[in-house]
Amino acid sequence: VQLQASGGGLVQAGGSLRLSCAASGPEFRIGVMGWYRQPPGKQRELVATITGGGITNYAYSAKGRFFIFRDNAKNTIDLQMNSLKPEDTAVYYCNTHATRRGRSYEYVYWGQGTQVTVSS
Repeated sequence: VQLQASGGGLVQAGGSLRLSCAASGPEFRIGVMGWYRQPPGKQRELVATITGGGITNYAYSAKGRFFIFRDNAKNTIDLQMNSLKPEDTAVYYCNTHATRRGRSYEYVYWGQGTQVTVSS
């Protein structure tokens, strides 16, 4: 599976950004997709995930400000980020779990990361 992320950039505090990620891999069944982030000098952390059935999970820091959307037909997810804060500055990574069609083993894939910088 290949993950192609886009949409990062520089924004002022209080602004909004939308990240997009597309998963490709016809021989795979795409499972949970999500976004993680790695702030400078810190470990990678969960931002939000969404299942194929639309069940979402958000980090506490993202609740009420970030919203994750999914298009199952296109295997894409978007992360709408509102009311951005300087502490949201991080490299954001797209993630997916996938299984080969007809198999049960679950693989985990990561995108290349996209930088989000929020200035104060």
